[in-house]
Amino acid sequence: MRFRAPVRRPGAEPAGPAWPGKIGGDLVTLFLAGDVMLGRGVDQILPYPGDPKLSESYIKDPRAYVDLAEAANGMIPLPVDFPWPWGDALDVLDAAAPDARILNLETAVTQNDETAPGKEIQYRMHPANLPGLAAARPHVCVLANTMCWTMAAAGWRRPSTPWRTRAFARQGRGGTPTRPGVPRSCTS
Repeated sequence: MRFRAPVRRPGAEPAGPAWPGKIGGDLVTLFLAGDVMLGRGVDQILPYPGDPKLSESYIKDPRAYVDLAEAANGMIPLPVDFPWPWGDALDVLDAAAPDARILNLETAVTQNDETAPGKEIQYRMHPANLPGLAAARPHVCVLANTMCWTMAAAGWRRPSTPWRTRAFARQGRGGTPTRPGVPRSCTS
């Protein structure tokens, strides 16, 4: 997507939130990736697979998804390197050279096994597999509130801990399942 940056006349204040500054001139290129899911089978093929238990009625072990992928596409060399799940997308992304890379992670980053009551579908990844997310070099990673909440209250309160040492900003995950976090600006 390409957007024109707001034109700022000297002395004129922009309506709404302040623009964080010029990012690459007057044309801003964004990479927006929604529903990034590094849990389930993907988590199981990365170097630090989490507990494979699922509390779902259909599949009880996420390695079944790996078996399905291998049946359709051939053997997956285990464990895969952190960039492997992105495939050719990383080269395409580098060639596009967006000014901002914004990802929406639809996966709880936790080792918590407690699931929220009534939440049958759970996506979680082991915190040690965060380099798999970092391989895309996001400027901001939005944590989907609903996915964090699937892993019950402990998955909600504690997902920020593994993010503190990462090279990208996290966003989203307000204090409750219905309260979003504060806006994030990014500059390159």
